[in-house]
Amino acid sequence: MKKIIAQIASLLIALTAVPVHAQDDVHGEHADPHAGHDMSHGDDPMPMEAEDPHAGHDMSHDMEEQAVPAAEMDHSGHGSAVSATAPADARDPHAYSDGYDFGPLPHPQHADEHSFYSVMVDRLESVNAEDNSFTAYDINAWYGRDFDRVVLTAEGHIDGGEVEEASTELLWSHAVAAFWNARAGVRYDSGEGPDRAWLALGVEGLSPYWVETDATLYVGESGRTAVSVEAEYDVLITQRLALQPRVEAEIYGKDDPELSIGSGLSEATVGLRLRYELLREFAPYVGIEWAGSFGGTADYLRDAGRDTEETRAVAGVRFWF
Repeated sequence: MKKIIAQIASLLIALTAVPVHAQDDVHGEHADPHAGHDMSHGDDPMPMEAEDPHAGHDMSHDMEEQAVPAAEMDHSGHGSAVSATAPADARDPHAYSDGYDFGPLPHPQHADEHSFYSVMVDRLESVNAEDNSFTAYDINAWYGRDFDRVVLTAEGHIDGGEVEEASTELLWSHAVAAFWNARAGVRYDSGEGPDRAWLALGVEGLSPYWVETDATLYVGESGRTAVSVEAEYDVLITQRLALQPRVEAEIYGKDDPELSIGSGLSEATVGLRLRYELLREFAPYVGIEWAGSFGGTADYLRDAGRDTEETRAVAGVRFWF
């Protein structure tokens, strides 16, 4: 009996002596070999890194299978049936719809396919000098598209209900640069004295610093030639109030005694106008200008007992539609 009890006691001691990690293996778990140890004073200063469970595995194949092209993603982030490549017969969304049947609707047109018009009465003013007064007008109208237009200009003086001086031009205008138009056509002068007809060739546009410039060469009968230059600039004081300096000069190639015109620089006018835009299309103004004659033209005026220069007060309106 004592021998049996001793054998049972030995078996119990053997079972209690099994290592802890051996017991964990029995249950399928891995025990930390450092559990229960104080690592703060260990010899290794670097902490042990956790082992990557995916180390050694090739993930590229799995990533390719899971990746969804951006072109196939909808707004929810899920894949859709949309293809990343347009079909070969897809229509260009920016192309014109030539040949498309719009039914009863007219074919759509772009802005550069339409013709537009504009009428600008740049100056319609009363001019008052010391010895005389008159009404002056300067009108510019055009019809056409972006590159090609028909232009009609008219300017002159009316004194006592009669046209004292008038100049009318009919021109073809073609855009040659972003801010410049070339012009060609005819000019007809009438008023006091004999009428004159000219061929005209010139340019019109914006010079540097936004100076509106108009320069034209004229060729008339009997070998007459002339050059006209105009320049003006708007100084914006406010969004509606503007101060406009303006210069105009005329040069002739030969004398024209019947019209009291001499060769060289004939006339020049320098003015300053203060304009207020009640509407963008309607603006009254007041101003002052100086006009003078030179060379042979001044000699003709002196012989006729007239002044060769004068200072004028002007008041008028500018409008367009």
